[in-house]
Amino acid sequence: MTRRDELAANLAEVRARIEAACQAANRSPAEVELLAVTKTFPASDVALLSDLGLSAFAENRDQEASGKTVEFAEARPDARPLWHMVGNIQRNKARSVTSWADRVDTVDSIRLADALAKAAAHRGRPLDVLIQASIDGDSARGGCPLPELAALADHVAGSGELRLVGVMAVAPREMNPARAFSVLADEVYRLRRDHPAATVVSAGMSGDLEDAIAHGSTCVRVGTALLGGRRLASP
Repeated sequence: MTRRDELAANLAEVRARIEAACQAANRSPAEVELLAVTKTFPASDVALLSDLGLSAFAENRDQEASGKTVEFAEARPDARPLWHMVGNIQRNKARSVTSWADRVDTVDSIRLADALAKAAAHRGRPLDVLIQASIDGDSARGGCPLPELAALADHVAGSGELRLVGVMAVAPREMNPARAFSVLADEVYRLRRDHPAATVVSAGMSGDLEDAIAHGSTCVRVGTALLGGRRLASP
């Protein structure tokens, strides 16, 4: 089996899971975006996934992503993918991240938001961002504590260089995913009262995407189920 065949089979299986989860939740599969998490995988895999119809890819390290996006552009010059940053960002890397990322999904503090806003000034257009919510409040894993979510959302929305498009979260390992995503759904409901344009809910990964979709996720981040075990990225 070629790598393309392997990816095609995995993609078909993931899409079937998304469709089944949407059917169970009485939702349309068109409401849920599949974001391919390509961290640690080479640009050649991204090119194959692009050939198979995917157009949104996620990276978690600036150094890896900045090179990979260039490699991909050279391999598929006519493609126009959207690149997402889904990792923690050091503020001194903000300008580099804004040079390749179409959306940053891990804004968890006012200081990071301000650094990204300053760095995004050179883009000529606002940078789309998601606020990363910490469902359990454990700062060691990143994310904005839920009681501080509204203030951070207001701050981001007030920036002319950033555009608040929604919320991202990871279910804590020690918490039942369905319970975690139920808590997130309540927070999203409250947030949208003040920011109705923040419609994206990025929640659910390879192991818990069904629970996330059942609780309103509009974007599932899939790596292992799509690409397999971790590999070394291209140089």
